[in-house]
Amino acid sequence: MVRNNHSNENRRKLNELLQSGVRSFGRENLSDLLNYARFLADIEKVLVVISDMTAGNSHIIAGGFARNLDLGDYRQENSIWEKRIFSLMPQQALEEKYIAELRFFHYLRHLPKSKKSDYCLVSKLRFRFIDGKTHDVLHRMYYIFDEDKENVQFAICIYGPLPFDFSGKSHVVNSITGITEELTASDDDKILSPRERQVLSLIDTGMKSVEIARQLNISIHTVSRHRQEIISKLQVKNTHEACRLAKALKIIH
Repeated sequence: MVRNNHSNENRRKLNELLQSGVRSFGRENLSDLLNYARFLADIEKVLVVISDMTAGNSHIIAGGFARNLDLGDYRQENSIWEKRIFSLMPQQALEEKYIAELRFFHYLRHLPKSKKSDYCLVSKLRFRFIDGKTHDVLHRMYYIFDEDKENVQFAICIYGPLPFDFSGKSHVVNSITGITEELTASDDDKILSPRERQVLSLIDTGMKSVEIARQLNISIHTVSRHRQEIISKLQVKNTHEACRLAKALKIIH
């Protein structure tokens, strides 16, 4: 039950991060993406999902691979999350997917704007096939940003067979150079500085700013600055949400 709550919280947080600040994007761009997805599904036989952050819905283009999941009639989702697809994943695998996407989102935050679209997320997921068995599936995810490279306008998810195995669960891939970097819990430490993690851990225990200042032998103004930096870096509304997200990413325990 706790694990399921964590998955819901991680998905809610991703939803807020992805849909914050989105602006209207030309419908001709969506049309181009849908045509691209149809060609990809036809040629590679993969299952393609295009999530529209502005409209808050998803378009599903099912290539031959979708028959393994009995998803041939799946075309539209009134959400940026492909819920019917997710229902075929074991709960632990679904939780790992959300955490990997949170890590990917924060990884891109630290890149220059001009480089963000050069990267994709590649993950090894687990799915229950129509044969009743659980199989590994290759998942690729790309973000399409607005013209300012500030906000995600579309997310493209591609599901297909795993042609070869690889170590770990999730990797960031530079689509130009081919260089890969595994996403692990150790990467989460880069999101906040050591002092910010220390302050957030004390906040999580229920300490007030004045108590934290006394405990760390710093001024209350410094504590306030750390609070604001934490909220900004995690892109949350308050420190309560920051604590929940940091726990999901295992930044604090």
